[in-house]
Amino acid sequence: MRWTPNQVTALRVAVGFAAVSLFGRGPWTNLAAVGLTVAAIALDALDGHLARRKNLATPVGAQIDILGDRMIENVYFTYFAVVGMVSLWLPVFFFARGAATDFLRGLAMRAGHSGWGANAMLETWWGRALVASRWSRGLYAAMKCLCFCYLGLELALTRGPLALLGGMTADLHALVRGGAHVLTWMTAAFCLLRALPVLAEGWRFVSGVGQVRGVKRIAQGAL
Repeated sequence: MRWTPNQVTALRVAVGFAAVSLFGRGPWTNLAAVGLTVAAIALDALDGHLARRKNLATPVGAQIDILGDRMIENVYFTYFAVVGMVSLWLPVFFFARGAATDFLRGLAMRAGHSGWGANAMLETWWGRALVASRWSRGLYAAMKCLCFCYLGLELALTRGPLALLGGMTADLHALVRGGAHVLTWMTAAFCLLRALPVLAEGWRFVSGVGQVRGVKRIAQGAL
C-alpha cells in the first residue's frame, strides 16, 4: 500500500461518519452501517500497522490517530443517545474524558513528551501497559466495535415499524436492552481505566514539573 497512516485515519473517520448517517434509515441500511462500523475499526488497526511497518510513526501522527478515535467514539455514542438507546451521560462522559486527557497530552507534547517511544508522556510501566500496550489498545478497539455493532443490530432487529424481528416478547426485549447497557458501561469503565494513567502522570505538566524535565532533556541532548 502507498497510503500513509494519516490517510488511513482520515478514511476511517469518513467511513465511521458514513456508517452513522445510515443508521435509522431502515433495517437493511442499519445492517450496512454495522458492516461499515467493522470496517472503520479494522482501519484503526491498519493505520497503526502501517506506521510501525513503514517506520512512519511520528508524534503528530499519534495525535491524529487519537483525534480520529475521539471523533469516531463521540459521533457513535452521541447518535445512540439521541435515539434513546444509551444514556445521555455516556457521550457526556466520553467528551469529558477525551477533553481532559487530550489537554494533558497537549501539555506533554509542548514539553517534548509524546507518542509511544522513549520520549513518551507515560513513564511508569503500569501506565504504558494500560494505555500504550497492544493488548490494551486492541481490547479497547474490540470493545467499542462490539458495542457499536450490538447497538446497530438492535436498531435493525427490534426498532421501528420495519424491524427485521417482529413480535418480540417483553422478556426478550428486556434481555436485549440489558445486554446493551452492560456492553456500553463496560466500554466506558475500561475507557476510564485507560485514562487514569494519563490523568495521574499528566498532572505534572500542569504544575510545571514536566516542562522543566523536558527542557533539561532537550538541553542534555544538545550537549
